[in-house]
Amino acid sequence: MGRIKLQSGIKVIEEEPEECGTSESYRAAIVCMINAEAGTVLAVMRRNVRWGVHYMSGDDQLEDSLIQSLKTLRKQIFSWQNPWHTINPALYLQPFLDVIRSDETGAPITGVALLSVYKILTLDVIDENTVNVEDAMQSVVDAVTGCRFEVTDPASEEVVLMRILQVLLACMKSKASVMLSNQHVCIIVNTCFRIVHQAGSKSELLQRISRHTMHELIRFIFSHLPDVENKNLALVDGVATVKLEDQRQAGKLEMKRIVIIKKKTHIDSLLRVVSYGENLFLSRGLDNDYALGSTQMENGNCNSELGGQASSVRFGSDASTGLAAIEEDASTGLAAIEENAIGAGSGKDALPFDLHLMTLPYGVPCMVEIFHFLCSLLNVVEHIGKGPRSNTIAFYEDVPLFALGLINSAIELGGPSIRCQPRLLSLIQDELFSNLMQLDLSTSPLILSMVCSIALNLYHHLRTELKLQLEAFFSFVILRLAQSRYGASYQQQEVAMEALVDSCRQKTFMVEMYANLDCDMTCNNVFEDLINLLSKSAIPMDCPLSSMHVLALDGLIAVIQGIVGRIGNGSVRSEPAPVNIDEYTSFWTAKCDSYSDPNQWVPFIRRRKHIKRRLMVGADHFNRDPKKGLEFLQGTHLLPDKLDPQSVACFLRYTSGLDKNLIGDFLGSHDEFSIQVLHEFAWTFDFEDMSLDNALRLLLETFRLPGESQKIQRVLEAFSERYYEQSPQVLANKDAALLLSYSLILLNTDRHNAQVKKKMTEEDFIRNNRCINGGNDLPREFLSELYHSICKNEIRTTPEQGFGIPEMTASRWIDLMHKSKRTAPFILSDSRADLDHDMFAIMSGPTIDAISVVFDHAELEDIYQTCIDGYLAVAKISACHHLVDVLDAVVVSLCKFTTLLNPSSVEESVLAFGDDAKAMMATVTVFTIANRYGDYIRTGWRNILDCVLRLYKLGLLPARVASDAAEESELSADPVHGKTISSSLPSVHMQSMETPRRYTGLMGRFSQFLALDIEEPRSQPTEQLAAHQRTLQTIQECHVGSIFTESKFLQAESLWELAQGLILAAGHPQKGNSLQEDEDTAVICLELLITITLNNRDRILLLWQGVYEHIANIVQSTVMPCSLVEKAVFGLLRICQRLLPYKENLADELLRSLQLVLKLDARVADAYCEQITQEVGRLVKANAAHIRSLMGWRTITSLLSITARHPDAAEAGFDALFFIMCDGSHLLPANYSLCVDAARQFAESRVGQAERSVCAVDLMGDSVSCLARWSQDAKEAMGEEESAKLSEDIGEMWLRLVQGFRKVCLDQREEVRNRSLLSLQKCLTGVDGIKLPHDLWLQCFDLVIFTMLDDLHEIAQGHQYNYRNMEGTLVIAVKLLSKVFLQLLPEIAQSTTFCKLWVGVISRMEKYLKVKVRGKKNEILQETVPELLKNTLLVMKSWGVLVQSSASGGDSLWEITWVHVNSIAPSLQAEVFPDQGQEQSLLKLDETGYVPSNEPVHAEVAATGD
Repeated sequence: MGRIKLQSGIKVIEEEPEECGTSESYRAAIVCMINAEAGTVLAVMRRNVRWGVHYMSGDDQLEDSLIQSLKTLRKQIFSWQNPWHTINPALYLQPFLDVIRSDETGAPITGVALLSVYKILTLDVIDENTVNVEDAMQSVVDAVTGCRFEVTDPASEEVVLMRILQVLLACMKSKASVMLSNQHVCIIVNTCFRIVHQAGSKSELLQRISRHTMHELIRFIFSHLPDVENKNLALVDGVATVKLEDQRQAGKLEMKRIVIIKKKTHIDSLLRVVSYGENLFLSRGLDNDYALGSTQMENGNCNSELGGQASSVRFGSDASTGLAAIEEDASTGLAAIEENAIGAGSGKDALPFDLHLMTLPYGVPCMVEIFHFLCSLLNVVEHIGKGPRSNTIAFYEDVPLFALGLINSAIELGGPSIRCQPRLLSLIQDELFSNLMQLDLSTSPLILSMVCSIALNLYHHLRTELKLQLEAFFSFVILRLAQSRYGASYQQQEVAMEALVDSCRQKTFMVEMYANLDCDMTCNNVFEDLINLLSKSAIPMDCPLSSMHVLALDGLIAVIQGIVGRIGNGSVRSEPAPVNIDEYTSFWTAKCDSYSDPNQWVPFIRRRKHIKRRLMVGADHFNRDPKKGLEFLQGTHLLPDKLDPQSVACFLRYTSGLDKNLIGDFLGSHDEFSIQVLHEFAWTFDFEDMSLDNALRLLLETFRLPGESQKIQRVLEAFSERYYEQSPQVLANKDAALLLSYSLILLNTDRHNAQVKKKMTEEDFIRNNRCINGGNDLPREFLSELYHSICKNEIRTTPEQGFGIPEMTASRWIDLMHKSKRTAPFILSDSRADLDHDMFAIMSGPTIDAISVVFDHAELEDIYQTCIDGYLAVAKISACHHLVDVLDAVVVSLCKFTTLLNPSSVEESVLAFGDDAKAMMATVTVFTIANRYGDYIRTGWRNILDCVLRLYKLGLLPARVASDAAEESELSADPVHGKTISSSLPSVHMQSMETPRRYTGLMGRFSQFLALDIEEPRSQPTEQLAAHQRTLQTIQECHVGSIFTESKFLQAESLWELAQGLILAAGHPQKGNSLQEDEDTAVICLELLITITLNNRDRILLLWQGVYEHIANIVQSTVMPCSLVEKAVFGLLRICQRLLPYKENLADELLRSLQLVLKLDARVADAYCEQITQEVGRLVKANAAHIRSLMGWRTITSLLSITARHPDAAEAGFDALFFIMCDGSHLLPANYSLCVDAARQFAESRVGQAERSVCAVDLMGDSVSCLARWSQDAKEAMGEEESAKLSEDIGEMWLRLVQGFRKVCLDQREEVRNRSLLSLQKCLTGVDGIKLPHDLWLQCFDLVIFTMLDDLHEIAQGHQYNYRNMEGTLVIAVKLLSKVFLQLLPEIAQSTTFCKLWVGVISRMEKYLKVKVRGKKNEILQETVPELLKNTLLVMKSWGVLVQSSASGGDSLWEITWVHVNSIAPSLQAEVFPDQGQEQSLLKLDETGYVPSNEPVHAEVAATGD
């Protein structure tokens, strides 16, 4: 049997050491103390006349036995030499107990005796090791609870009552209390409760002390519940270990009473033995004022011997408040409580323990009895009628409130140990919660508050055993009372809301509600209902913000903070795996393999929740068309492809939201399938231990009873069969159940239909139901009870529709208890975040709405901060679970409160912003979210950018937020060629990045304020300065620039949305002049867009298309220079500069984008040409090695070529070109021709000094070495085919080079023209390393040399006065002709076109000989041409080219040659071919064109001649 272990106990005073306890001095101290207490009692007794005289009996003088016993104690106590614990406590306690029991002692004497006993108990004179301690403790309890005394005055009477309370409490707290029996503990509790009751008519002090003592008793008793040994309780209805005969031999337990009288009064004990034949059981009760069937108090007159006056006292009769308000007028109602508390001995609610167990040391049995009694106090009002003098409100509130306080104390101290005691747990599961649910909570906020406290304690300690009870409490109590539409007062709503918020603050509460209830298809969606309640309660509707609204918001945020607290605990998934149902399974009765392993129960309940949602959709389809609804459920695999009655019945029974009219029609249909469904539907109910009327109520709450009699009959037949199967005690067969059910329906209609005038009486009802029970009558009491139940409580045949909150009825409660036996185990949530995604998806929308509305209506900063905390928490969860839509909603909601989007003037906006704490907090929060959780912002970027632009327009954005970011990025970039690239933006660009000029900036505004008229009050400027300072600090806290500089850490989707937001915010540029404000917006957007582009070089492909198109729109739509196009052009150049080294695969695309610069309007291009060229130069110098494609170089050289004729940009352009061509390291086959063309344009350009053109010519000339090098490399490293292809390309490049020279050779400037001719000669004669085909040389002669000579001849003949010193140019040109011809002679002599070529050469010499410059022939030419011709002829002769009858057509060549030679110098033929035929010395060309005799060519020619 469960009992308190002996070692437990509460130490009231400090325990003496053991050696002291056995020492002589310690024993002597105890003896002296007891002696002193006896003396004190004797002294008080002697003050009374009655005790101060001696009674005479003959010659002897007799003393009263009370005095004699005390004197005897004083005489004997000093003679006790044994150890103290071996002395029987009865020896020194009995004299005091006799005084307490005596009817003749007055209140002062009794009080002193009680005090003496109290001292003995509190000083631990008696402990569990004392001999005969059990009898001693029981004697103390019996004496104190049976205390009798004469009342001399009210004050002394109250003192005695207080002493009684002290002694009883000391008994329980004594070390020896473990020896008290269950019965005595119950007596102690009952006695204290009686004093609490009687104290209602006494002083407030006594009332408070008695209640406090009652609480202490309960706390002490139940604090030992964890120490109780876990043993099976032997109950009367269980296994009794002691026979009835043994109990009788042990003696019957008598009722113990406290008698508090002037003559005699008493308080009956809580427990008394009631004998019915051979059945013994315990009856809980109170006396006539609050007892269950006890005799009435004895109240009468008493003569006060001290005052000599007679007075009359009646306890409790005049009390008007508190517990004492229960008067004898209510005695008839109290009898009803007795009947309810005792029950019938065979009822399931009866909890009688075996009497033998009540005599054992106290433990679980007394706790069960006490707790059951406390629960019965909760419904005492419903059984007690109101007397004429009773204070109804006080009584209704005080009795349950006091009981609730005691119950709460018991639960607090019993805690989880209650789970190990089935009887206590059963009381809590059924009786306690049933009473809590049925309390009239709406009348008393105090009661509701205490009920909620009990519910919270039960959740903490016993929630695993109270799954459905907690669901019912929150559904039927909290949800109803927290809403005004159900009739609750504001105070009640506030208390209910406070309780709900307290629950929300428990970390696991909402998670467990969701997991256990919302994910259970047979339970309500408590989590969703509570969240909806909180969100709706937080939103003011046509009223100012109140504490209720803030409280509801606190609840929502508490739930959100709970989710935040679990974010770092693992198992956080961006989005749980979707639930797929591929086939139908019987899910209504499915169980999880393990409710303790999250890896199993999490997917299980998520699947259940998914099914529950789909069932709700199916219910909606069913309500529109039942047939189509069932088909829909079959299509979603929630019903089998071939319908079976059981699955349809479960759907109709457990799915919420179904139209109950349609359910009734479906169940009442006559087709075979519907009848089978009806049968299965009825079998889903558990009617065990339920009365017929309650069973019928429960059935008819699930659907509307059809109106047709046949349908009604089918429904009632199925019901009757099920009811009789489970409750056959009274009814003979199912037909009896059917007939009686019909009769109840008829009675219900008769009693509650207003159109029925003549109502059925009880006798009529009984008469109508004769002989229906298998030919016999039903018991009259049974029918009478049914009749009165129907009369009192109508059976609603039209149940409530929709999703409202119904009332908790008796039938619903019984059904709940049955359901609790088969419901799934309660899932305990840990700190994992497995369900947070699903929960947050449900509550995020309502939560954001609630926070937004409260923030809008709030006026206090602490509420502002609460809302801000809520926003940040929602944002954090959204980011953690990748709920981008939710995060966007947070951003949109917050941006409304920044006031930055409100149209107003600049000054007004700045001042208003600085004075608006809400706006500043919202602004900081928006940018905090953007910086922390930008990865998961999508469309919200547009709202954030609107705020950024507004700050910019107000002059509040840091002046260089974009450019500083770009510079920082550049400084952190990798150095190129050992040199870090500095900012590429020119000063004009930098200047344009400052705040728009029309805004003077913060310091400018401060200066304006300081310069105000001196006569104005100083407070105004000071306030404005303070507002500006607050504004400045707020913007600094926003870290706006970090959004863009740290954009490299954003996820791709978020980055793309940010870029698109900037493009949209900038707007589409229009041709022509736009508004300055629009242009400023476009400028800052472009700067920020370029910033994020530069910071995301690794993801440029993601951004490039949008950025390029935006810049292209700007460039192509701008016709005049402006800041916007400036930012576009230079931004594009900066992007190319930064990205070319890292994005080789994008190099062509980047460089192609620079062609936009070529499309600039002429006026725009002219305005920025120099800066553009400088940027292009920087780009080339930094990235020349990264530009490899023809297209890329074409773009670069095109940009550089344009600058050749621009006075400001030419220098920078040529500098870039020089970098490319100077040493040939950056010349490539891909860019060679392009660079040559660009150099030619600089050579031809008249802008600047001629030295630049000369230098350009030199670049062209020096570049031929690159061709030779490439040709050589090709021969060494490539195959024949590749080498041939490259040689062909090199030939084309060489031809382009010399063609370029041809054009420059016609330049008006002498130095340029001559240098070009010399460079051309170098290119034509210095190509030994380049293998050029004959046809290419012929093209060169035709396209370059001959054309150039002809053009120069034409210029010279044309009297062009702009050309100075043409004679020298002509000399150089003709020498070039001769030299190139002679060098190529061996290779082209055998060519078929040689004759034509030779004619071209000799004819040009002839023309140059005859040319007249400024009207006269030039002497130098007259000398030079014949000499050149002579040498040419000699070489041709030596090579055997010019001979008579030559194989190559000598006659023809010979004749043609001499025809032309004779025109030039007739004597040359004789000189070259003398008649003697002697050899002539062969001459080699020197620098003037002559051939010296010592050259090898002479020998070769001589050898050939031989």
